[in-house]
Amino acid sequence: QWQRSPLGLVQAGGGLGLRSRDLLKLGQLYLDEGKLGKTQVLPKSWVQQSVKPHARMDEGIEYGYLWWLNTQGKNYPGLPTTAYGARGAGSNTITILPEQDLVVVWRWHAGNEAEFVKRVVAAIKPTSMMR
Repeated sequence: QWQRSPLGLVQAGGGLGLRSRDLLKLGQLYLDEGKLGKTQVLPKSWVQQSVKPHARMDEGIEYGYLWWLNTQGKNYPGLPTTAYGARGAGSNTITILPEQDLVVVWRWHAGNEAEFVKRVVAAIKPTSMMR
């Protein structure tokens, strides 16, 4: 649900209230290259382009179209360089690992996102899956 201004206008620059399942659906949509079930909701080319580097924030920290990228292995240390994710207010995070076919949603945390995701992967798959 979007927050609204006193005039009733949607404030689309931020303030979208999402539940954990909504964050998971967004992550799954990107993991499935824009498909929701069998329906192509977003063009596959858009999804692919959005998870390529378009800005460098710091040395080794790259950003796509609203996605933090791990192309240099520094944004999500210890996770595959194909990993990417979204970070919102209150430490609401979506981390996507295409090689593991996995979306991890973690909300309202104060910990290390990459370490948490590594623990999730280790709990469900052999450590040989991590690169």
